[in-house]
Amino acid sequence: MTDHNRSDKAQEIFKRKGRPKNPIKFKIQLNPEQKEAKNSILHNTVTVLKGKAGSGKSLLAAHTALDLLFTKEIEKIIITRPTVVAGQDIGFLPGGIDDKLAPFTAPIYENMHRLYDKEKIEKCVADGQIEIVPIAFMRGRNFTDCLVVVDEAQNLTDNQTELILTRICNGSKVIFCGDSAQIDLKTKKESGFDFMCKHMVGIASFEVISLMKNHRHKIVEPILEVYKSFRNWQYL
Repeated sequence: MTDHNRSDKAQEIFKRKGRPKNPIKFKIQLNPEQKEAKNSILHNTVTVLKGKAGSGKSLLAAHTALDLLFTKEIEKIIITRPTVVAGQDIGFLPGGIDDKLAPFTAPIYENMHRLYDKEKIEKCVADGQIEIVPIAFMRGRNFTDCLVVVDEAQNLTDNQTELILTRICNGSKVIFCGDSAQIDLKTKKESGFDFMCKHMVGIASFEVISLMKNHRHKIVEPILEVYKSFRNWQYL
């Protein structure tokens, strides 16, 4: 993130504390495709990471977010995702907000723990440097000097997508991670993901990137191809 994109507050903190002298050592290294995508994230304000299941979208977003936090390029990581599972919403789950969000935030935390020391990540959460914000609580928030990671973005409606995009303030970036083949909304047309990917690409500092490499077991890729072919046949 270049200096001119920082708020005055972030600039002051940066000058006072400075960057770590050496690169952050993560437990998992990015492959060439991911490195190229990360470079694009660093040079844009909004980046959409598209890709089928297992393409490493969320891991890349977590890697980039932690790197920017640990190198003091940002003050905070904001994590959000739609609370939608097969057409149901957060109200169907028991407990308070933290209990309701736990199943949805677990995959994000797991990626962070895979990348870096678990105790360090948990301290960042306790100190408020990593914050979970439900979509329902986005209204009225302003995101300054932070990186917002939006996981499972294909389950956002148009209105929710617009809501997140209009929270961006100075010194911030947003990463959307999504896959149109994994929409869990009751009506797939409600998703705002494809609209965003199609119509926002002409905006300066807005980038859409497709990740192609499979990072799960090799059997996942042919399984996905079978389902893709079946769905295409259904719509013929």
